[in-house]
Amino acid sequence: MVSILRGFLDIFYPLVSKLMDKTTYYYAVAGSTNLLLGWLMFALLDLYVFQNKIITLPLFDHPVHSYTVVAGICAVFSFLFGFTMMRYVVFTESQLKGRVQFFRYGLSALISATVNWILIKLMVDTFAWNATLCNVFASVVVVTISYFLQRKFSFK
Repeated sequence: MVSILRGFLDIFYPLVSKLMDKTTYYYAVAGSTNLLLGWLMFALLDLYVFQNKIITLPLFDHPVHSYTVVAGICAVFSFLFGFTMMRYVVFTESQLKGRVQFFRYGLSALISATVNWILIKLMVDTFAWNATLCNVFASVVVVTISYFLQRKFSFK
């Protein structure tokens, strides 16, 4: 499956080969796919499943905005999909053991998710902006942070 995916990606690599090396290209495609899936999932869950409501979580008996719950669900999905793509498609030359990569990726994902949540919360609660659009903006900031964390730390 990985070789089929890499083979497909390699078809388009000549279009950007002068701009970036192959690892960065794979990262950009994998990250963009993960990001777009996350945005789509966030919008669908927030607008249609949770309908932009205040939700009382049964375990905590504390009301939270639907975007907080949705961000948590999306973070779990993005973590699992992202780690799989980074480990098996992007950073295949890493000599680190899988459990070390998983732990480091978990730390970088936790940092990214925290920054994402803080940015969304700040923009929605302070400026009353649309949560879905705030998620897109926050993602741009988080992608930049995430790239450096993963390249220099998680899959070193």
